[in-house]
Amino acid sequence: MEKNFDITKRDNYTLISVNAKRLDTSIAPSFKSELVMIAGNGERNMVIDLSKTEYCDSSGLSSILVANRLCRNAKGNFVLTGLQDAVERLISISQLDSVLTITNSVDEADAEIIMTESEQ
Repeated sequence: MEKNFDITKRDNYTLISVNAKRLDTSIAPSFKSELVMIAGNGERNMVIDLSKTEYCDSSGLSSILVANRLCRNAKGNFVLTGLQDAVERLISISQLDSVLTITNSVDEADAEIIMTESEQ
């Protein structure tokens, strides 16, 4: 069985790549607990790559907001990247595009975190 997400520790952050087409109630709870564990291990910066995710529901959005809050509480950075149209629409309808840092690619997310880290 393919894992729903891959976790890669990078120099300045942890990259969480969601492999599921749908970030919904079937994987959001385990996704959320994984994010809490990453933060619990002392990681302040997270990048979530949703480039393979075509659909996200409220439970998926909730897990994204949990990651954002965990990073903010740790005085770190959270970046969302690789949004497909339907997911991007949901985030903008929910007016979360003004709250979340969103980039087009992991490389841009990487640059964003490095820039923000150097300002702190």
